[in-house]
Amino acid sequence: MFGRRITLFKMFGFAVRVDGSWLVIAILITWSLAVGMFPHLYPGLSKGEYWLMGLLGAMLLFASIIVHELAHSLVARRHGLAIRGITLFIFGGVAEMESEPPNAKAEFLMAAAGPLTSIVIGAFFYVLHWGAQGAWPTMAVGILWYLYWINWILAAFNLVPAFPLDGGRILRSVLWHWKGNLWSATRIASYIGSGFGVLLMAFGVYRLLVGDFIGAVWWFLIGMFLRGAAQGSYQQLMVQRMLQGEPIRRFMNTNPVAVPPAISLEDLVEHYIYKYHYKMFPVVNESHELLGCVTTKHVKDIPREEWNQYSVQAVMQPYDPKDAVTPDTDSVEALAIMRRSQSSRLMVVEDGRLIAVLALKDLLEYLSSKLEMEGDSSKLPSAFRP
Repeated sequence: MFGRRITLFKMFGFAVRVDGSWLVIAILITWSLAVGMFPHLYPGLSKGEYWLMGLLGAMLLFASIIVHELAHSLVARRHGLAIRGITLFIFGGVAEMESEPPNAKAEFLMAAAGPLTSIVIGAFFYVLHWGAQGAWPTMAVGILWYLYWINWILAAFNLVPAFPLDGGRILRSVLWHWKGNLWSATRIASYIGSGFGVLLMAFGVYRLLVGDFIGAVWWFLIGMFLRGAAQGSYQQLMVQRMLQGEPIRRFMNTNPVAVPPAISLEDLVEHYIYKYHYKMFPVVNESHELLGCVTTKHVKDIPREEWNQYSVQAVMQPYDPKDAVTPDTDSVEALAIMRRSQSSRLMVVEDGRLIAVLALKDLLEYLSSKLEMEGDSSKLPSAFRP
């Protein structure tokens, strides 16, 4: 879902990040407030004041979104769910869960926490706006009006029963409780979410026909994103279901290509990277004890003309048990580690010794074969196809 992300700060133990796409919406919201909404509602101010209102309105909106996602995260943590962090991106924000909720009740409470928080935030700004009229400057009154209005809009939109919106997750929790089957509940909620996305895309086409080009683009993009997110969520669960309970010893390569620590980076590139085309290589000593790993990124950080002056040991990442797995690690957990570390290869370690390497392509080939035997292999998400 995300591209390049920057960590802004940590709050209650959660890393708050921004995706590069967030800059697009931040600029667009600031511009639309400064040029369109505020001059129309509050005439008579200077251009500088309108731009300041637009900037503050956009910043406080995204602060509200962070609080909204933080509410999700705190409830999730209370129910034992690990949250990788909160990321702001082009269509808002998301609390990144490492796994599905443990039960329907946890799903319901976690999903409801966000819209409820937005309603409370909107009520807070409404009270401030009501008290500020006639007493505070027009700029402050306008910003407060926008903040209570947009937070209530945010809550209403998120309550639409279209997965993966909060309302769709609430719907899924109800279906889950009723049917006792997360798989079936996710399929139904995803179909509804995908249908709602198509409706938004159709509305975007309608807005284009009536001459609202900017509105048409945004409605179409939001609909396309929602449809893709709904389908992706279902496919993700399907992948987890197929891998659940499968130990990685079924897929791991027990004859891994490892490198000695003393060779130069030039030898590493010529005899390993160019030969095997891997982005990561385990580093082991003569006793096959794992010392760490070296990646193509480590090599790129060194100027080309200095490759023969550095050994692998000088640039490698030292071995940390949390970066490795054991042969009995569940495949779903291994896949989650790959996503979290953004690595397609994991080192398999036993008693401090490297015994195998698990490659993402081996998991994907298994998934593709299983889908081909049991159903339609085209259902495998494109990001998960070998």
